[in-house]
Amino acid sequence: MKELPLPAWAAYPNRPLRRAINRAPITLYRLGLGPLIGHLVMILSTTGRSSGLTRRTAIEYHICAGRIYVMSGYGARPDWYQNMLADPRVTLQPGGEVRHARGRRVTDDLELDAAYDCFEHSPGLRAMARLLGVELNRESFLANRERFYLVTFDSTDEPTPPPLPADLRWVWPVALTLMAELLWFRRRAR
Repeated sequence: MKELPLPAWAAYPNRPLRRAINRAPITLYRLGLGPLIGHLVMILSTTGRSSGLTRRTAIEYHICAGRIYVMSGYGARPDWYQNMLADPRVTLQPGGEVRHARGRRVTDDLELDAAYDCFEHSPGLRAMARLLGVELNRESFLANRERFYLVTFDSTDEPTPPPLPADLRWVWPVALTLMAELLWFRRRAR
């Protein structure tokens, strides 16, 4: 399938600030805040297609009938999508949960029809449809399937990349201790 170009104002995020903003949820997960922000974004761990190293991205997701769906906002361009095509074994971390799965693009008519029911009221999908110049209704969604890069995940027992650890949890007690000492020092200085 030929990928259709996005408007210039919706260019792929190559700027450092935009990349940093997109990666901020990964730091929040590492701080142990996954269960708090996990209803908005999940961590998707893939295997790098060139390096073979674990690569992670924070991505908006939707759960419908127990199935996780992700929309690739930049078509086939994102590294996570290319990595998933090269090795579909992925690790998903929606909130405090870890799931081992195989990712795949949804292309089947019946599956797309069922997925539309989940996305029908999604502000994210509506924005994506506007960006692509598609009126969002069932017929248009199915007719423009080549423009929507909808991905879903099937559970697997195969080895997948390791999940992102909450390895920065230690920051919280240190930060609280420093704040308490600062307050104590300020109070004593009066």
